[in-house]
Amino acid sequence: MPLHRASEVPVLSEEVREALAAGRPVVALESTIIAHGLPRPRNLEVGLELEALVRAEGAVPATVAVVDGVAHAGLDKARLERIAAGEGVRKLGHRDLAPALATGATGATTVSATALLAARAGLRVFATGGLGGVHREWTRSQDESADLALLARTRITVVCAGVKSILDVPATLQRLETLGVGILGYRTRRFPGFYLADSGEPVDWTVEEPREVAAVMAAQDSVGGPDSALLVANPVAEAEQLDPGLHDGVLAEALAECRERGITGQAVTPFLLDFLVRATGGASLEANLAAVRGNVRLGARIAGAWAARA
Repeated sequence: MPLHRASEVPVLSEEVREALAAGRPVVALESTIIAHGLPRPRNLEVGLELEALVRAEGAVPATVAVVDGVAHAGLDKARLERIAAGEGVRKLGHRDLAPALATGATGATTVSATALLAARAGLRVFATGGLGGVHREWTRSQDESADLALLARTRITVVCAGVKSILDVPATLQRLETLGVGILGYRTRRFPGFYLADSGEPVDWTVEEPREVAAVMAAQDSVGGPDSALLVANPVAEAEQLDPGLHDGVLAEALAECRERGITGQAVTPFLLDFLVRATGGASLEANLAAVRGNVRLGARIAGAWAARA
């Protein structure tokens, strides 16, 4: 493969560069949901919709991806369509960025890669769906998402709907505590479960308004210490969540089939997510999208409150 010379990482779109220079709010968005999380052509429609939601709240969207070996924070329509097309688009975690840039690859960024590139670009707020975490049966597999360790050393505020409910949520929360990653429940005292408004686990701190999140971000900077992330756990609306009984029953079936078929390692998560979509008749996907939309709106409001403090 031809090797490419790394340029500015990431390259900012004109819109994002101008917004940062003017002190206007900017929200980072991941691209994996566009390339790998949704069927075509709905994926492109959702990508454009999420950017429109950010703009409707008075902020600028910065969708992050790597195109032909160049990392971008802010995609024009042609590049967004390229990522949505899916052909030859790799899934990039933060460990994949260096080889992707060097070899001229094209890829959609996961939470860890998006957080890293967004922080490098000077962005402070990132809105996504659900985080990765500690996998079930961790004691046997030692399988843990790269998201957690990366967030422990990256100063960015991540608005999310908790962690994916197919994971070991209590173990993930314990791991985040060990890593020193702060968590705020947004208008909730319960940690959300991605498809569900309540994972069954509590949160220690609750905020009610975006300005309170911005105040915590400022205090985080004042305290100093490790450059860890701040998670804003924003539950999907109860009216839009996946029915909890359906969720629990289908997840139990999915886990049983996973064991029977001997599916392990990185293959587990996509198998379980696909099983949930099929077995719920697409209801899990709709709950996922409802959560992402809510997080994007909230992320834009937090970015606005943060910009207003400058």
